[in-house]
Amino acid sequence: MAFMEKPPAGKVLLDDTVPLTAAIEASQSLQSHTEYIIRVQRGISVENSWQIVRRYSDFDLLNNSLQIAGLSLPLPPKKLIGNMDREFIAERQKGLQNYLNVITTNHILSNCELVKKFLDPNNYSANYTEIALQQVSMFFRSEPKWEVVEPLKDIGWRIRKKYFLMKIKNQPKERLVLSWADLGPDKYLSDKDFQCLIKLLPSCLHPYIYRVTFATANESSALLIRMFNEKGTLKDLIYKAKPKDPFLKKYCNPKKIQGLELQQIKTYGRQILEVLKFLHDKGFPYGHLHASNVMLDGDTCRLLDLENSLLGLPSFYRSYFSQFRKINTLESVDVHCFGHLLYEMTYGRPPDSVPVDSFPPAPSMAVVAVLESTLSCEACKNGMPTVSRLLQMPLFSDVLLTTSEKPQFKIPTKLKEALRIAKECIEKRLIEEQKQIHQHRRLTRAQSHHGSEEERKKRKILARKKSKRSALENSEEHSAKYSNSNNSAGSGASSPLTSPSSPTPPSTSACTILNVNFRAFAGLPGSHVAWWRGFWGEWSK
Repeated sequence: MAFMEKPPAGKVLLDDTVPLTAAIEASQSLQSHTEYIIRVQRGISVENSWQIVRRYSDFDLLNNSLQIAGLSLPLPPKKLIGNMDREFIAERQKGLQNYLNVITTNHILSNCELVKKFLDPNNYSANYTEIALQQVSMFFRSEPKWEVVEPLKDIGWRIRKKYFLMKIKNQPKERLVLSWADLGPDKYLSDKDFQCLIKLLPSCLHPYIYRVTFATANESSALLIRMFNEKGTLKDLIYKAKPKDPFLKKYCNPKKIQGLELQQIKTYGRQILEVLKFLHDKGFPYGHLHASNVMLDGDTCRLLDLENSLLGLPSFYRSYFSQFRKINTLESVDVHCFGHLLYEMTYGRPPDSVPVDSFPPAPSMAVVAVLESTLSCEACKNGMPTVSRLLQMPLFSDVLLTTSEKPQFKIPTKLKEALRIAKECIEKRLIEEQKQIHQHRRLTRAQSHHGSEEERKKRKILARKKSKRSALENSEEHSAKYSNSNNSAGSGASSPLTSPSSPTPPSTSACTILNVNFRAFAGLPGSHVAWWRGFWGEWSK
C-alpha cells in the first residue's frame, strides 16, 4: 500500500485504552483436553461483548510471552495425570479466572498487544510492525537519504505506533528515531488540516519541546523523525532502564524503586508546567503527558509526541481520568496527568490506585500539596487547578529557569480554528464516556446494595411484617362482615324502614336457611325433630 493511499472504507477506529474484562462462563471436556468458554467485554456495555474459547495451553503460551515483564503471574500449574477430573477442572477454572483478573487490571499488561490479541483476536490480528515497515519503505522511495538500521521492537506501549532506528546515508554515525502511528478514535481534523499541522511540527521551537527533524502524513497515518537520545526518557531515569528495551521489560517490575532528588523534582516539574502553559496559551491540544513522553537532555526535560492529539490517539491515563466527570477538558487532563508524573518522580513508581487517599512520606510537604491538588479524592471530585495555579505553588514558584532559547510556534488562524473545533470534539467524546461510566457505576452500586446480605434480611423482615399486617387486616375484615351479618339477621337493620306498629315480615333468605336446616335434621331422633318443629312454628309467627 502506497504511503499516500486513503484508508480502507468503513475502517473502525478502536479506543485501545478502553479496558477489557474477561469471565470464564463454562468449560467443556473433549477427548484429550479441556476448553474454557470466556466472555470478553469492552468497557461497560454488555452489548459490546463476545465469546472466545481457550485451552490451558493457550494460557500457558500467553504467560510465557509475558515473562518479559518480570512479574510472578498466578497461572495454575500444569498437571499431566488426572487433569480431566471434574473437581480438578473446576479448581483450575477458578485459578484461570484469577489469572485473567490480574492481567486485565494491571494498567501496563492490559494495554499490551499480547493480552489484546489473546482476548480480542478479531480486532488485533494485524501485524502492525509489518504494516509500519511497508509504510516506511514506501516513504523511503521518495526520500532516499534515510535508511533503516533496525526496528525498535515494542519500546512504546501503543499497539498501533511503531519505532525504527534510522540513519542518514551521508552521516552514518548519527542515529535518529522514526515513529509511525495509525489514526485514533479522536481524529476530528479534516485530512487537509491534519496533514498541514503534522508538517508544521518541525517549525515548533521551544526549550522544553523535543524537536521534530522531519514530519509527513497521509489520510490514515503519520511519520515523524527525531534525534535518538541515548539517555532515554524521564521514565527511563526513574526506573533505571535501557531506552531500547521493550516497554514491558523496562517498566512493569522495576528492580529498585527510588524517587528523584527534591531539586530534580522541582526543576523538571517547573519545566514541564512551563511547556504545558505554552501549549495551552497557543490553543494546541496535548493530553498525552506521562514520564515516557518526556525526553531528558542533560538537566532539561523536553516534551515528546505533540502529534498524538492530531492523530486522535487516546491518552495513556484515559482509563483513570474517564472516571471523574470534573476532569473534562484537555487542560484539566494535562494537570491530572502531571499529578501522575509527579507521583512517579517522587516515589519511583505509579500510584496503586486513583484517587489517592493518603500519600507516603515525601521529600517535602510542598510536594504532597501539589499531589493532593491533582490526585486526591477531593481534587478528582471537585476539579483540577490550572497550570498557572500550580506554577504559583511553593514547590515550583522559587525555581529559576535559565534558557536563552526563544519559543516559536506560529499556527495560522485557519488551523487554530480547526484545532479549537477538534479539541471540543475530543472533550465531547470524553464527557459522554464519563456520563455513561457514572450512570453504570450508580446502577451497579444500586444492584450491589439491593443484593447485599443486609438488604436481603431487611426485605425478609419487611415481607413478614407485611404478611402479618395483611393477615390481621383480613381477620378484622372477616370479623366485621360476620358481625354485620349477625346484626342484619337479628335486628333487621338491612330491612326496609317500616312504622313501629307494622310487623316486619320474616326474611326469605332466613326462611330458606331454616328450611334447609330443618331438612338437614330430618334424619335425627323424634324428640329433636319435634323440638325443631316447635322452634320453627314459634319463630315464623
